[in-house]
Amino acid sequence: MKVMRHTLEQLNRMSAGAFVAALGGIFEHSPWVAQAAEPQRPFDSIDALHRTMAHAVETAGEARQLALINAHPELAGKAAVRGELTAESTREQSGAGLDQCTQQEFDTLQRLNRAYRERFGFPFILAVRGYDRHGIIANFEARVQNSRVDELRASLDQIYRIARFRLDELIDA
Repeated sequence: MKVMRHTLEQLNRMSAGAFVAALGGIFEHSPWVAQAAEPQRPFDSIDALHRTMAHAVETAGEARQLALINAHPELAGKAAVRGELTAESTREQSGAGLDQCTQQEFDTLQRLNRAYRERFGFPFILAVRGYDRHGIIANFEARVQNSRVDELRASLDQIYRIARFRLDELIDA
């Protein structure tokens, strides 16, 4: 699926509805982030847009942050198996080779997904670009040992990385 690219100038001139439609998928199933950023236009850089969107999440409160975290799919989880990932998540997970897991790697990821969700109450989130399956599993195994507070912070930081990658794919600088 081809991504519809825009310039920052085009995004700045769009109607509010078109802006939210164009950027609604930057934060997984959470167009409210784009809605919160929209009144701050015009943006003079992708960095400024990204900072504004991240600030909307940071100031949204823990309940909304947890809803955003829970909107993300598990890595190589049931949604991936059933083909229910967003186009963005599908590209990201397959780009990291998660669609090519051996049965042992797949079983390890399933076990880690269960353990992580039981421990923290939300899915493990990692901006997988730049990782291979082995690096993802190693990161997963290390982070499942963290505290809930540390993992909330790590999850949001990873979501911001994912969002930046998605903005860079969408916007012609």
